[in-house]
Amino acid sequence: MQSNIDFQQLAVSGVQKLHPYQPGKPIEELERELGITNILKLASNENPLGASPKAQVALANPLKTLELYPDGSGYQLKAAIAQKLGLQSAQITLGNGSNDVLDMIARVYLDNSRAAVFSEYAFAVYPIVTLAVGAELRIAKANPPDHHTMPYGHNLPNLAAKIDDKTRLVFIANPNNPTGTWLGKDDLHRFLQRVPEDVIVVIDEAYTEYVQDAAFPNALAWLEEFPNLIVTRTFSKIYGLAGLRVGYAISNPAVADMLNRVRQPFNVNSLALAAAEAALDDDEFLKHSVMTNTAGLQQWFDACAEQGWEYIPTVGNFITLDCKRPAAPLYDALLREGVIVRPIGAYGLPHHLRITIGSESQNTRCINALKKVLAA
Repeated sequence: MQSNIDFQQLAVSGVQKLHPYQPGKPIEELERELGITNILKLASNENPLGASPKAQVALANPLKTLELYPDGSGYQLKAAIAQKLGLQSAQITLGNGSNDVLDMIARVYLDNSRAAVFSEYAFAVYPIVTLAVGAELRIAKANPPDHHTMPYGHNLPNLAAKIDDKTRLVFIANPNNPTGTWLGKDDLHRFLQRVPEDVIVVIDEAYTEYVQDAAFPNALAWLEEFPNLIVTRTFSKIYGLAGLRVGYAISNPAVADMLNRVRQPFNVNSLALAAAEAALDDDEFLKHSVMTNTAGLQQWFDACAEQGWEYIPTVGNFITLDCKRPAAPLYDALLREGVIVRPIGAYGLPHHLRITIGSESQNTRCINALKKVLAA
């Protein structure tokens, strides 16, 4: 339908500058485009073991009452999270995935007179939610590629230097997506001590359950010390519930109260509530997922050493390879091999591919496909 009205100009200025989030290519889309089957998707950091078995069983009950609205407060799930983590339910805000919670945080604490700070190469949702409310973006330079310990990682002095009286939010992903880099306990704690009390620090821990490094922090331990701290987590990754969209924030109860004021009614559906509550209790599945990921990471590290491939240090459930050439053609060639990975040129890394850690056989297939397209 044609119109003489410029609808982009009618939009608020921040939205005019936005570029929509680009998810990993769906399997069905590649099937339609190329007519191929037996497709392997390692693009979106999903759990190769599938969903928690306990979560799958728990879906039976809410399926019987789909005509009813879910519990808008998420009482049962919040109580389960609180018990599991040793917190109060009043500290928890539920979201339709942790992206939803990040959007709430921006709507509560940002406007066109305020600024948000985050690192170069950080998660794409931070600039999206910041621009959507018209706030100023402040992007701190990350560590350089030749950094001695954490190339491409968050540089905390650079982040601190971007904070001033206009700043209301600092976003930190730990581990970071899409690089896999992380911040140690001591460094991150010292940073929090430097941040003014009226600046909210969001530590996004979407991948924290995978991390096996003893020096890696559990930011929940700092909530009492830093009332301006928000920690976000998700059921999309290790719990295998990405399709149900459920995540949460943990914060000071006064902060949670503000977030819950803008939370959409019934933002987490009844299936997601039941599955997430059951998944929290599935310790065996989490243990199996961690073991699978740890072995898969080592499989990739060994392949990289054997092939001379460079990668960014990672503790998540993905590895980001430096292809030493434009990655987009390699991504397209891998699609023709039936393997979906993630090009991250939109993050400022046009020579890199992010690859989800799969099962042993999935990793082997992807490694062999990558050898083939790199040799072509």
